[in-house]
Amino acid sequence: MTNFEEIRFFHDHEVQPALHKYVNHPMIKALLQFTFPEKSFEEIEQIVASCHSIHDFQAKVIYFSVNKVLEKSSEGLTYGGFDKLKKDESYLFISNHRDIILDTGLINYALFEQGLIMTASAIGDNLVKKPFLMLLSKLIRNFLVQRGLSPRGMLRSSQNLSEYIRHLLIEEKRSVWLAQREGRTKDGNDVTQQGVLKMLAMAKGELSLSEYFSKIKIVPIAISYEFDPTDALKMPEIMAKRMDEEYTKTAHEDFNSILKGALGKKGRIHLEAGKVLNEDWFNGIIKEESSVNDQLKSIAKGIDQKIHKNYKLWPSNYIACDLLNNNEEHRFYYTLKGKRQFERRLTRRIDLENSLEVNSYLLMYANPVINKESLDESQL
Repeated sequence: MTNFEEIRFFHDHEVQPALHKYVNHPMIKALLQFTFPEKSFEEIEQIVASCHSIHDFQAKVIYFSVNKVLEKSSEGLTYGGFDKLKKDESYLFISNHRDIILDTGLINYALFEQGLIMTASAIGDNLVKKPFLMLLSKLIRNFLVQRGLSPRGMLRSSQNLSEYIRHLLIEEKRSVWLAQREGRTKDGNDVTQQGVLKMLAMAKGELSLSEYFSKIKIVPIAISYEFDPTDALKMPEIMAKRMDEEYTKTAHEDFNSILKGALGKKGRIHLEAGKVLNEDWFNGIIKEESSVNDQLKSIAKGIDQKIHKNYKLWPSNYIACDLLNNNEEHRFYYTLKGKRQFERRLTRRIDLENSLEVNSYLLMYANPVINKESLDESQL
């Protein structure tokens, strides 16, 4: 296990000492009081003192934290497909990614309610530089993806990460969550990064891609928020990319996104777990004589299609698509009142005089519609 020391989450015996050390940290204390507003802090401390494993902490604290977030900032969570998964099996969940913390929190919320194995989850080490965030990440089974390395260091880190994911899935029977690409999809266009799959394949050994990927039981998940509370925060980076300019994050940008993502209004939320991708599926979309890169490209495209197909489209998505195209092609999916509310949201959040900014904001919500309507059903 020594190769994994720099990136691993806590072992169970490390949980209670870490909680004891940080229980009075202002941010941890605020999280606990947010989670249990009706309890005195002495009662909360008793709950924390009873957590002797990561599962304890997730079941006794984090489940209720997510529940409180949903209660305060959403109109409810629905999910589907999880009932098709087996309770004693580990899976590699690959999903689109909208929110730094909440995406994996919601998936684990659904897994916990269904009695399924909860996940270990990848998180960039740039997001947990604050000590209390590092603590929390290790308490909810986040393992670190190291950023900002040299090309040689990146290769070594990717190999180690791949072996750790294999170790978790196969030896520890622990499910794993990965985003389909590095970082969040800020423009709503959910596309799997070939490099993510290439990293996973580093631990395949003598197995073919189809043999290894079917062995680790990949399950695509589509995460659909009716509204993205961080949509306006994402605009500067989106605009810089469209203008082909370099974008530099501000000092507290990621932390502000975490807070806004957790507490900002999200409307309705839906998670849809697809079927496990088996060896027949992989063999059906890749050609053995093609290069490994071509095979990875085909697999990435296939995962995209599963996520696009299972994405729950909300009125906000259809409204944005019609506003973008200046038509009413999807008018049966929303009301006039809903359209006016969305237009007011647009007015409050962006500069309507900037046509490129308006276009970029609308695309953020319209891209899931465009992707779903572009699907070739014969390939699904």
